[in-house]
Amino acid sequence: MADTTASSLAGTLQSALNAARKAHARDRTLVLGTILANLKNRQIELRREPTDDEVVDVLRKGIKLRREAAEQFEKAGRTELAQVEAAQIAVLEEFLPPAIDPEKIRAAVRAAIDGGATDIGKVMGQVLPRFKGRAEGRVINEIVREELQKG
Repeated sequence: MADTTASSLAGTLQSALNAARKAHARDRTLVLGTILANLKNRQIELRREPTDDEVVDVLRKGIKLRREAAEQFEKAGRTELAQVEAAQIAVLEEFLPPAIDPEKIRAAVRAAIDGGATDIGKVMGQVLPRFKGRAEGRVINEIVREELQKG
């Protein structure tokens, strides 16, 4: 990433890749190189340098893909491949901002429901933007479903 003003997180990823290469950490180099390639594709789509939030989106998508792959490997009895995916997830999670406390999400969901949002789409529409990049959509969705069932 040539322009460091757009995203310090992208620069951090690039530095981590360089350090992994120097340390001859093949697995770490592979996962970071893949994410940086995904980030470059996002940059091309955007026609500008991605912001930190957009870099976090790319990281979360990479984590999601690897979680899905790990689940498939587990179902197929290929635990060694599932462990490889889990190790890659751990590397990518190092670069995510700290996660939000689920109780804060729950409070926001309750506020949205109390404010008149009665279906999952309306609640998600109000809550998701507040926690974008700091909580997984899946986690927010689970909390929304729980709270809507409580009434």
